[in-house]
This record gives sequence, structure tokens and C-alpha cells, in this order.
Amino acid sequence: SAPGRFADYFVICGLDTETGLEPDELSGENFEQTPLRRTFKSKVLARYPENVEWNPFDQDAVGMLCMPKGLAFKTQADSREPQFHSFIITREDGSRTFGFSLTFFEEVTSKQICSAMQTLYHMHNAEYDILHTPPTNDKESCSSTGDCNGTSVSKLQRFNSYDISRDTLYVSKCICLITPMSFMKACKKVLEQLHQAVTSPQPPPLPLESYIYNILYEVPLPPAGRSLKFSGVYGPIICQRPSTSELPLFDFPVKDVFELLGVENVVQLFTCALLEFQILLYSQ
Repeated sequence: SAPGRFADYFVICGLDTETGLEPDELSGENFEQTPLRRTFKSKVLARYPENVEWNPFDQDAVGMLCMPKGLAFKTQADSREPQFHSFIITREDGSRTFGFSLTFFEEVTSKQICSAMQTLYHMHNAEYDILHTPPTNDKESCSSTGDCNGTSVSKLQRFNSYDISRDTLYVSKCICLITPMSFMKACKKVLEQLHQAVTSPQPPPLPLESYIYNILYEVPLPPAGRSLKFSGVYGPIICQRPSTSELPLFDFPVKDVFELLGVENVVQLFTCALLEFQILLYSQ
């Protein structure tokens, strides 16, 4: 039986420099997109521990749900704010495990990956040039008007492009906690503080491994109806588990639902739920 730990796994997903840039087949064909707008396959780079008996690690599911859009590349000109999301893995027997993921961007240090991205841009621009080069007899009129497709090609190369000699390349990476209960706020704080420790110029008070070990092996699940307070990297983290006589644990802010759907849609959804209609939520 499960020993009642707060978290079962700490997972890292991102770019595998050994396999290089692999197109993400789940995202469909996107070769018409510029290389920085394409999606590439992410992989589970590490997990701790390797496996636990009461919660077998599903590498395919975790890898896909941690980074559902695959790897994303950006340059120094793009916004690179970290993004947080959660997910649920439901097994065949109906049991659930919860995942909380923080995705951020880090600089690509592999020269092979940078060169590969540059090569993809050369290929993309060459194909675009071939497809959009005007016929020979139109060159004179094109040059006289100054509105030829060559201008479009140069604009394309300047917009959303990558030059290995000028730009810094960044790739998305993800850290994730797999837990038996949905303590969203606590997990978000844990991951944000770990990310802050990695990106801060000053090292954390203790090695990062000690904080990960603590959350995996030393922090228990709070008993029903009790609160739990434990130490993060930079401050305390608190979570509360409802008693058996209270409503089930729901640690997500209702405010987000109203901001995402709007008041009218929320009222309509609530009405449908009360009337026991079937409800399908579709998300991009």
C-alpha cells in the first residue's frame, strides 16, 4: 500500500541533445511553419525515484502531458515567462494520479542543436524562395513596381528567424511533480521556488537535491481534516486536506474559471450540470 507521501515523483522533461530535433508527430504536419514555430518531440530526461510500487511510472503519458505542445524554441527577442499547468492520469481501474508542471526556457548550449536550427532556416527560406519566385517575364514589372516577392522573402527572413551568429537560442524545459492528491497551490509553490533557485545568481541555502529528496521522502500527506506546513527553498509551504465530512479537495481558484469562460458560459454550464446534461469541454 502507498505510504502516504506528499509526492511520488520529481520529473524533468525537455530536449534530448543526443537524439536532436525530432518533429512532434502528435502536432501534425507543420513544415510550412518557420522552424521556430514548429513543435519538436520532448522526452523525459530524468525522474526520481526510478519507480514506486504503488504508482508505476507511465513515461509516455507523463512525457506527453508535461509538455503537450512538445518542445518550443525562442530567441532573445521573444517573451519567455514560465507557465504552469496541471493534469490527471486516470488508470484502467479508475484510480488517479495528479501532475503539476512548470515549463520555462533555458539557453541552448549544444552547438549541434543551434546548427541544426540554422540549417532548418536555410532549407525553409530556400523552399519559400523557390515557391514564391515570380516567372521570368514578370521580373521587369516586379522591379519597376518594387513590390516583388523578393521583398516578402526578406521580410520572412527577418521576422521570426534565427541567425546563429547573432541570436541566442532558447528551448522549453519542464519540471514536474507527480502526486497522489491534487494539492495544486503547494505544488506550484514548490516548483516555482525550485525554478527560482536554478535561475538565481545566488545559490540556494542547501543543494537542490536536498529539497527534492525532502519533498519526495520526508513530507507526508496531511491527515484528513488537517493542515501541513513544510519548508520550501525560500519559504514555508502550506496545504490543507478536507475531512471526510467536507467537500472533496479542490485546490483551484474559481476565479480562473470565470476569467477563462465568462460569466454567461459559467452560468450555462452550471445549469447544464443541474439538469444532468452531458457536457463536453474542448480546449486548444
